[in-house]
Amino acid sequence: MVDNVIKKSVDSTGEEMSLLGHSKKVILALQHLIAMFGATVLVPILTGLDPSIALFSAGLGTLIFHACTKGKVPAFLGSSFAFIPVILTVKELYNGDLAYAQGGMVVAGLIYVLTSFLIKKIGVERIQKYLAPQVVGPMIIVIGMNLIPVAFGMAKENLIIAAITLGTALLINFKAKGFIKQLSILIAVIVGYSISLKIGLVNTDLIKEASIFALPSFRLPKFDLGAIAIIAPVVLAVFMEHLGDITTNGQVVGKNFVEDPGLNRTLLGDGLATTVAALIGGPANTTYGENTGVLAITKNYDPSILRLAAVFAVCLGFIAKIGALLSTIPTAVMGGISLMLFSMISLIGVKTIKNQEVKFNWKNIVVMAIILILGLGGNYLSEILGFTVGIPINQSVQITGLSFAALVGIIINAVLNRK
Repeated sequence: MVDNVIKKSVDSTGEEMSLLGHSKKVILALQHLIAMFGATVLVPILTGLDPSIALFSAGLGTLIFHACTKGKVPAFLGSSFAFIPVILTVKELYNGDLAYAQGGMVVAGLIYVLTSFLIKKIGVERIQKYLAPQVVGPMIIVIGMNLIPVAFGMAKENLIIAAITLGTALLINFKAKGFIKQLSILIAVIVGYSISLKIGLVNTDLIKEASIFALPSFRLPKFDLGAIAIIAPVVLAVFMEHLGDITTNGQVVGKNFVEDPGLNRTLLGDGLATTVAALIGGPANTTYGENTGVLAITKNYDPSILRLAAVFAVCLGFIAKIGALLSTIPTAVMGGISLMLFSMISLIGVKTIKNQEVKFNWKNIVVMAIILILGLGGNYLSEILGFTVGIPINQSVQITGLSFAALVGIIINAVLNRK
């Protein structure tokens, strides 16, 4: 009888622990959902695509990515900003019919898939030889530093609210311990939102007017060679962005995802996610730095949490009420949090250079300086020189910024450090 009582007690405790574990995962997944929400819906808002489909396809694309990468990479995929200019160009040329832009994005995704097969044939280890820490570190710094002005632009909407949100997140991150510390982003957003609500910065009418359930307006693509020629070359520009994101993610987690599960698998996942999104009316997908920043802050790298966030995103595509609630989060609140997230990414780049014990000889200094100058000052150089610093692909697409800096850095490092 005593044994039975003990057994029941142990079973009960186990169930409670299991429930607690599931509750933690749900809360951490919601934190990732908030981090990706603003950028994911902004792309369709700017281009005219359906935000509900963007959320649905972001969640579905993330699940596809995790399936392709054996569930090893804790990444979230959302709407890609790199495709905005070419989507708008096609929209203008084809009398506002975005189905042709979808067709171009379908082909772009398939090019990613073909590239993944090519990399598998060549061998990931050959590519990895060119990803030395003096190249990877500055690439990560550039990714974070290029995003910080975007965050500051959001924060300028209300600097006081942004400062309170950022201060709350930093205070919890430095002073709190355990699970509370992992929730610094979510708690800070709640604090910033609550204060904004009190002073009348939140438009609650959007929540009241939104229906509980709504079916997204799924739409099939149309294919035209002209539209494909405009959109497909973007793949050349975003390939280096993908490489930088996957490398950054690996540096945060402390694993080499380029090697395992392999760059071919991450590209396959990204390509299929983009193709599926475009097939149903969504924007192209890409791995999100916002969620990598969340990983860096929370120190929780469980990929299943990202998959749960993806399921929530899929559900949001149909639950308009919750989507409306998230859309009412003031821009300044997200700006304050984003300042923290993007700063963390740049710090990871600095740590990469330090932890990998990069030798500061003249060759490595030249490589790092070139990447930082081209990646951070490319626009200013273009203004000074009178022409765009980059590689033109067609009238609408050019390899510039991070992509150009990374490409040049890899080549120069290969030349200088060829031994």
